[in-house]
Amino acid sequence: MTGTGVEAGAQAARARALAVLRIRSRALAVALLPAAVAVILLAGAVGDRLEGPVWDTARWVLTPFAVLVLLAAAGVALVVARARPAMSPTVPVTEEAAPDLYRMVRDLADRLDVPAPSAIALTPDCDSWLEDRTHPAHGPPPAEKHRDIAGAGKQAHRRHPVAPVLVIGSPFLWWMRVGELRAVLAPVIAGTGPSAHPDIAAARRFVRGLDAAVAVASAPRREPVSRAVLAGVGWVARLLLRSCRVHAAEMERGVAAAAAERAQAVDYGLRIVAQEQVGLAYAGWDRLLTRVALPAWRMGRWPSRLDAGVVAALTELSRRDRLAEGFASRLGERPACDLLEEPGTVDEAASLLAARLFHGGPAGSGPDWSPVDWNEYPDEVVDRKWRLDAARLHRVLDTMGVRPASGPAAPATGAPTLSRVLDHLADPGTAPTTARTAPADSPAGVPAASGPDTTPRQAPGAPDPLDDEDLSGTTAPSATLAARLSAELAREEAAPSPAVPSPAAPAPASDAAALWDDRALPLFPLQPPRTARELLADHLTAMVCCAAMDTAGATPGLDWLDGPTLLIDGERTADLAPKVLTLIEDGDATPLRVWLSQLGIRPEKPVRLG
Repeated sequence: MTGTGVEAGAQAARARALAVLRIRSRALAVALLPAAVAVILLAGAVGDRLEGPVWDTARWVLTPFAVLVLLAAAGVALVVARARPAMSPTVPVTEEAAPDLYRMVRDLADRLDVPAPSAIALTPDCDSWLEDRTHPAHGPPPAEKHRDIAGAGKQAHRRHPVAPVLVIGSPFLWWMRVGELRAVLAPVIAGTGPSAHPDIAAARRFVRGLDAAVAVASAPRREPVSRAVLAGVGWVARLLLRSCRVHAAEMERGVAAAAAERAQAVDYGLRIVAQEQVGLAYAGWDRLLTRVALPAWRMGRWPSRLDAGVVAALTELSRRDRLAEGFASRLGERPACDLLEEPGTVDEAASLLAARLFHGGPAGSGPDWSPVDWNEYPDEVVDRKWRLDAARLHRVLDTMGVRPASGPAAPATGAPTLSRVLDHLADPGTAPTTARTAPADSPAGVPAASGPDTTPRQAPGAPDPLDDEDLSGTTAPSATLAARLSAELAREEAAPSPAVPSPAAPAPASDAAALWDDRALPLFPLQPPRTARELLADHLTAMVCCAAMDTAGATPGLDWLDGPTLLIDGERTADLAPKVLTLIEDGDATPLRVWLSQLGIRPEKPVRLG
């Protein structure tokens, strides 16, 4: 199946591939030029043609130089050839685990008249692509059992090129219907056609080898000799990469254009609907990771059914925003996850990989890194998170010397109460702080106040002094407490835990799937570290929720779009955040106290801490 658009894109890609290969040929020519000149000089001496002191000097100077250039070129070529190209971390899916999915992919390849992908893998992200894994470090290519073997043995001595691996975003499988997934994968699979062209394949191998060589040269080393040698290799590889960068980018654009044009005739009617679902899946996946999964990861728990959670999150999003009129009828169609034999097992593997990539968790479960089901999330994550934050808040107040709440309703035992926090932060006479230079022994942005307990000090293991802008506009008690909380949390995170393997530790060598460099996890952090103001708001909210659960019968809940939520009489409370911010920024506890009174929450009653 060919067309004007397909041919134009393929021709453009091949032209750019030839440009990349010409750069490789020129680099080889430059490396061989001194040796060629040296050979001519030596041949001239043998034939008694190039004699005399000038020619002898040229031979003595150029011959060693040519040998050095050849050795350097051979070293660069060896590093480029042996360096392992970067490989995306994925969950491999064998044909036995997903025969229907493999069948669908092969059917698409046949309809598009392109080679079928050699294997299928899943990535915990909303994207799909083809990835070349033919480098020896990536392991042997999978056996192509599905191919016609009637003529096996006739040309067994010939080595056929191995098709790339098809990487599919795991959220697509759970959210999309089978027809939608076909429409989304059609232009991706169509890319195996241009990938099989010898010139394009050779150009891609050259660029990937240079990129891998740069990574090898950039790795930290202590030996001065190897560091100097690899520095030269890195310089040459970077120079070649800069030379072919534009051509390589245009080559990939041509490949993409040809693949998209070829896929136009396959499932054309579903393409628009499928692209809408891609956007929806990305929105739901992002909300689920940042609002739901991240709080669990920070506590050492990883939700084991993230992809199933995407369906719940997008269902809730569609219900709230009325994104699709025919939503109910669409859910009646066959989901793409039915193409897997054991969807739950695949979902669990993808969920663990997502925790590693986006948070830096260990490669396997442990005492402090265990999976959690969605039905256990409110009690195992939400309740525990709130009580741990509340305990940290009171622990910091103890170190600051803040006295328990006073008054006739205060407990005589000095037990932790919400009133203690409210009394400390409520200071109507205190104006919001402004950005100023902090004292030498206090974090920046925390004003120096009278009394021994109002000037926070930098704790061991704490981050750099806090930014002035972070705490400007808050009261002095809020700024001080926020700084102390930030230092305490940094101290806890810096303390080693023997029960949890180091997130940055590489996976065992026996793990066949760990062929990617995981020494700098997380590879894709979701959010920057929380600011001191955010930490104080989170801890104060946690304390309010603990008081609501212990004194008013509230329960922890899970909102698929917003994460941990407080349920009172089964209804979600959504108006707490503004009142917490009013207390932090203005020192006014009246709105929060009115809210507590309306819901029957007793701030003077003791709460159970984590």
